[in-house]
Amino acid sequence: MAGIRLGAVDYLNARPLVAGLDRRPDLFALRFDPPSQGAELLHAAEIDVGMIPSIEFQRGVSPYRIVPGMGIVSDGPVASVALFSAKQTGAIRSIAVDTSSRTSAGLLRVLCREQFAIEPEFVPMPPAIEPMIARCDAALVIGDPALYLDHQAAGLGKIDLGEQWTALTGLPFVWAFWAGRPGALSPGALTALREARDAGVAGADAIAEAYCGPDRAALGRAYLRDNIRYVLGEREAAGLQRYYELAARHGVIERVSMPVLF
Repeated sequence: MAGIRLGAVDYLNARPLVAGLDRRPDLFALRFDPPSQGAELLHAAEIDVGMIPSIEFQRGVSPYRIVPGMGIVSDGPVASVALFSAKQTGAIRSIAVDTSSRTSAGLLRVLCREQFAIEPEFVPMPPAIEPMIARCDAALVIGDPALYLDHQAAGLGKIDLGEQWTALTGLPFVWAFWAGRPGALSPGALTALREARDAGVAGADAIAEAYCGPDRAALGRAYLRDNIRYVLGEREAAGLQRYYELAARHGVIERVSMPVLF
């Protein structure tokens, strides 16, 4: 019997959520993609369950269920989602937006209105900082490229979007979570996902070292320890709801659908 087609995000922050799942072909057929592509695969029913950007829950062609209690979350600085620029925020007139991004791009639009009081042009571009900054006043970069970028050496300031969100709302930000169509996950599969998360959190240092390599291992360990959380509780749900409300207010999504659990 073929396993559940499970689509994960191809970034360091997702690895603790899938610890050991590659050794469970009886349950899962695991693949890794950028966040935007994973969402498209789920919308097209090419995977059964995906670790989707949180904004994409509101864009599904049919109602999704989410796996309870877990997600990719920050409460304060996230380190891996940031706006890079040599200019002061008030002087930014154009922003190159990482095409890998969905939730972060929506959050940036909210923050430009609610926090920065600017109305820039948004230009979708691949996540390469030099051409992004050559084309625009600032660049939104997410995931490993943002985490690894030495912005000071590049002569750029770094505005952490997770930090800005928490400063604005006092709430955590939910970047992604597992979602799929009703009936896609059995009780055994749900248990396996929870066990993978727990094992991944417990083994985060080893995951960072294996993923990042010796030159970046310390950075990866600190990131998974200090910036990323994997529990979706009441405060996180409140932050998610607030994001959806503000995203609807500013035209990022058309409507707000309440999450339903598996």
